[in-house]
Amino acid sequence: MAIFFNEEFLSHVQDSFHPESPERLTGIRDKLKKHGLWKDVRSSKVGRMETVRLVHDPDYIDRIKTGGDYWLTMDTRVHHETYDIASLAAECAVDAVKYSKEEGRPAFALTRPPGHHAGPTYGMGFCYFNNIAIAARYLQKQGDRRIAIVDLDVHHGNGTHEVFALDPNVLYISTHQSGIFPGTGPVEYVGKGEGEGFTVNLPFQAGCGDSTFDVAFMEVIKPIVSQFKPDAILVSWGMDTHYRDPLANLTLSSEGHLRQAEGLLDLAKACGNRITFMLEGGYDVPALAEVVAAVIGKVGGVDIPLEFTDMIDNSCAGRGTIIRCKQVVSKYWKL
Repeated sequence: MAIFFNEEFLSHVQDSFHPESPERLTGIRDKLKKHGLWKDVRSSKVGRMETVRLVHDPDYIDRIKTGGDYWLTMDTRVHHETYDIASLAAECAVDAVKYSKEEGRPAFALTRPPGHHAGPTYGMGFCYFNNIAIAARYLQKQGDRRIAIVDLDVHHGNGTHEVFALDPNVLYISTHQSGIFPGTGPVEYVGKGEGEGFTVNLPFQAGCGDSTFDVAFMEVIKPIVSQFKPDAILVSWGMDTHYRDPLANLTLSSEGHLRQAEGLLDLAKACGNRITFMLEGGYDVPALAEVVAAVIGKVGGVDIPLEFTDMIDNSCAGRGTIIRCKQVVSKYWKL
């Protein structure tokens, strides 16, 4: 699996003790090096305005570029170097999907800052530019007709959701914890206009973990993605669904995360192995590093020993949400 990474991402520091820290990437890199997986690492050259403008409004981009040092929101700080690093992260995401398209191989974009909370005219939740949405728009401009985005972060990707709400050519599926930031993504919301039916939300209550996600994948994600027949699958990969994560309360184990990745990799066989994982959240560094290494190792035929394997949810605690979701989206998909 090709890894897309720039050293510049380590220079992004929101504020002292902020959970979205450079240690997230250095922890992943150290883990990959330990297991001989830090190879085929590719860097992007520079963030380009034309790339960011695939999704974002010029006035908003200019505010990030020229606004100086200020708090964009209560948890998201802009520094003088933010534009250069955030636009480079977006370029890295584009380079990753471009590689996957040209080579027919999976890719992993190890980018910071994350992106899925950024909308066309705003940033929030540690995000400035929406890396995965920009990458999807790039693929559309290159002639891809259908893009599937699967968002497995613990927080709903409100920015991605907004960008593609009206677009029937981009399927957006999100699993997330209900009742937490940003407060969007109810099961009843399915997109609007021509995009109705192409947004699928699975908001799980605190405590849901391995068995809930296994059932959700088999009964909702897999059949819908298969029927959509995407040209490429893009994954907003957040390990803040892990039971060790300090910012939320879902309970996926490392094995549970790996099964999700294996399922998506299997689905990608139908679109020529065109799947790109893009780093979003995940704030317990040992768990984050373990899961990322396990996914990259799986593609490379290397089994990574997993330490964090407690199964806390073994009775599908989120069954009610899955049932309700199937009721809502069965109008559009055969489930």
